[in-house]
Amino acid sequence: MNTLKIALAYSGGLDTSVMVKWLQENYGAEVVTVTGDLGQKKELLGVEEKARSLGVTSAHVLDLKDRFVDEYVFPALKAGALYEGIYPMATALGRPLLAKTLVEIARKEGCNAVAHGCTGKGNDQVRFEATVAALAPDLTVLAPVRSWEFKSREDEIAYCEEHGIQVSATRVSPYSIDENLWGTSIECGVLEDPMVEPPADAYQRTVSPFDAPDEVTYVMIEFEKGIPVALNGRRMKGSELIDALNEIAGANGIGRIDMVENRLVGIKSREIYEAPAAVALHFAHTELERLTLDKEVAHYKAKVAQDYANLIYNGLWFSPLKSALDGFVEQTQQTVNGMVKLKFYKGNLTIAGRTSPNSLYDTGLATYTDEDSFDHKASEGFIKIFSLPLKTYHRVNAALLADVSSSLEAHH
Repeated sequence: MNTLKIALAYSGGLDTSVMVKWLQENYGAEVVTVTGDLGQKKELLGVEEKARSLGVTSAHVLDLKDRFVDEYVFPALKAGALYEGIYPMATALGRPLLAKTLVEIARKEGCNAVAHGCTGKGNDQVRFEATVAALAPDLTVLAPVRSWEFKSREDEIAYCEEHGIQVSATRVSPYSIDENLWGTSIECGVLEDPMVEPPADAYQRTVSPFDAPDEVTYVMIEFEKGIPVALNGRRMKGSELIDALNEIAGANGIGRIDMVENRLVGIKSREIYEAPAAVALHFAHTELERLTLDKEVAHYKAKVAQDYANLIYNGLWFSPLKSALDGFVEQTQQTVNGMVKLKFYKGNLTIAGRTSPNSLYDTGLATYTDEDSFDHKASEGFIKIFSLPLKTYHRVNAALLADVSSSLEAHH
């Protein structure tokens, strides 16, 4: 019988460190670790050395920041994809890339299985496994957290001590934190009570609005075909622009989100998010679209944005519908070019100006000065035609509507 060789999505944390030994012990498996750098700051410190100390066959740490931004973040930004109208989906956007990379390394290393450290009631398990199902249906997927014997963090630490696995003895954060370039998600601890205001120590990358500068900060963001290409007049690649904007917006208390969301697995979850650049860029992108998109396209795109966000959140990045919607989104973005000026002040984000070579805003039509070029006389005939169905309906059904009205008044 061939030895099982498993590619493990490895973060370097307690769960996945325990998982390496557990897979070796319970499956007699060779384990290959795969770690993706999506812009998380602390998690990557010493992660390769830690993996190698666990006796893995090989340890892969890959810089995926540019790929993450160009192939996942910016398509979602162009689509206007915010889950339930609020969440920029930093974690949800990272998972399909991490899972795809896991598959790529599994193929390269000749693995016959992949494993992840997601829990049994989260969304990430679906995102990982749906991606693997789409890209490598022949690979076995293992999810040890759903089946292993450990009931608590203390059980896992005891396992580490028994097997000589080095674990940090420093203060354990009461929160579960996931971070990448596009945002940070924070949950658990006191945050599980929706009535509890998030403590100051829950926030990782934003300054409290009360401690933000007393002066207004302006930023200029330039877009080309819906993609941000320059910040304050300086052109830079996407990952650098997001990193720089995270610093500026975060220092002004921008990007804090507190929401109760509907998870795919059927439960509500209270989540705290910090996404300074994401919040600012989505806001700026929407304002530029207001200037450049035709009314019917803009209204229809709002519906598509909701569907697009649901697909991402639910782990269906590689679905046929997502690919089809990409075609629509790409077409709408051809005219989304120009500059947006934003104002940051103590947690508040407001529009300070916008301009575009593709602007559909015509001052001559909009003005109320003597330069007005709008044909006011044409409105009379337009209103007659526009309101004709209403006029006809009410004339034909006058008696019926009067009876309904009387009945409603009687009930009140």
